[in-house]
Amino acid sequence: MSDGDAAELAQIARGDQLAFTRWLARSELRLRASLRSFATTVDVEAILQETLLRVWQVAPKVTDRDGDGDPLFRLALRVARNLAIDEVRRTGRAVLPEPQGLPEDARHLPDPWLRALVERCLAELPRQPRRAIQQRIASAGGAADASLAEEIGMRLNTFLQNVGRARSLLAKCLSRSGVHLESERP
Repeated sequence: MSDGDAAELAQIARGDQLAFTRWLARSELRLRASLRSFATTVDVEAILQETLLRVWQVAPKVTDRDGDGDPLFRLALRVARNLAIDEVRRTGRAVLPEPQGLPEDARHLPDPWLRALVERCLAELPRQPRRAIQQRIASAGGAADASLAEEIGMRLNTFLQNVGRARSLLAKCLSRSGVHLESERP
């Protein structure tokens, strides 16, 4: 632990709210990222708020006994994960593992976990619905369905049926993983 960390921890232990705010600004993103695998099963914001309250309450007793540094963050990490696990057990919902093998440049996107889940669900689609939905996604709304269907050798009606089937199967796949989509129609 650096002298700066030790000084900040001492200030937090004395009840210095500004020191806690500085610590929080440095730690919040890492703490949120550590809870990503729980995002579809628990209210991560509520877990985070409860964690911060508990850390604030016990901060005067926190020391760096093992010398590994950042004892307050390590405590917050342990508290947050334990709260999330308790909530998962209480609700009985499954937690999906953090996706492996994401390209490094995808990690800055808003939710690489969701992106990986959608890609997995797309890969599980039957061949024709997958071709149709991928064709529509690739066009990004820039081409008419008739043109898209022709490009992949489908009649328009077949293309539209395959897109509808793909959407339904994607929604079911995502739902099994805890991602529930609201209907686009009233």
